[in-house]
Amino acid sequence: MPIRRDASRLARRAVIAVVQLWGAATLCFVMLHLIPGDPVDIIMGNQALVSPEFKEQVRVEYGLTDPVAVQYARLLGDLARGDLGTSYQLQRPVWDALTEQLLPTVQLAVAALLLAVLLAVGAAVLVPERHRLARLLFSGFEMVAVSLPQYWLGVLLITFLSLRWHVFPVIEAGTWRSLVLPAVAVALPVAGTLGQVLREEMDTALGQPFVTSARARGAGELAVRTGHALRHCLVPATTLTGWFVGGLLGGSVLIEQVFGRPGLGQVTLTAVTNKDVPMVTGVVMLSAAVYVVLNLLVELSYLVVDPRLRRDGR
Repeated sequence: MPIRRDASRLARRAVIAVVQLWGAATLCFVMLHLIPGDPVDIIMGNQALVSPEFKEQVRVEYGLTDPVAVQYARLLGDLARGDLGTSYQLQRPVWDALTEQLLPTVQLAVAALLLAVLLAVGAAVLVPERHRLARLLFSGFEMVAVSLPQYWLGVLLITFLSLRWHVFPVIEAGTWRSLVLPAVAVALPVAGTLGQVLREEMDTALGQPFVTSARARGAGELAVRTGHALRHCLVPATTLTGWFVGGLLGGSVLIEQVFGRPGLGQVTLTAVTNKDVPMVTGVVMLSAAVYVVLNLLVELSYLVVDPRLRRDGR
């Protein structure tokens, strides 16, 4: 019975994942075809001033003269085979172009996530509920952090910590110092929201009987918070973290533009500006696939964080 239930759950998640990827591909296809402009001008580049006959030949070669329904069906077929196509502008496979720029974006997203989790967990664990001033200060910080746009925060960090005080470089490729300010800009809004959730869950957990029992056995306040209460805060925090990780790629793209970092940011901006349909579709599908995989991992992590879910069969 448990095996059948687990198989049913995995099958349901697989169907949902396929539907999500299909929806992302469809939305991307529709939006790109609504953008005005001729893709042939992008394909031709500097040779756009050529005869209409030659342009028509290029359209036929790339299948741009086919009905929209045929182009859509061809896109879905290519994606099902794992073929993201060839970039109009770069004249090379989209997958190759994406993998070359993926590592800096992943580095930024991972660094931002670790920093956000560290700040949020630290605030929830180290700030006692009886210290009202400290809780008020952290609560105010969290509200400000949540309300700050990441790109504006990036501009502030550059202005003060780079240009005025010269603490960190604006651009210094290949060193950890160049990663600090972008990671902070991406992490602070995430840490603000995650910290609010963790503190509320921590307050609820600290009022439970198992915490009273732990304190009666002589456990210190820090041990109670880290060894008992924190684990009961992890299910909602894990859910929220999964949502944030899915959005970190998008936030990283914006911050990469602000800090002039390499990565998917420049590729995405150039592709959208030039209506490079295969490249934009590749970026969207990559982001959607990351989001789907992370959601699956988050759901599986519930069984590790809270063993009661395994017993309940949820």
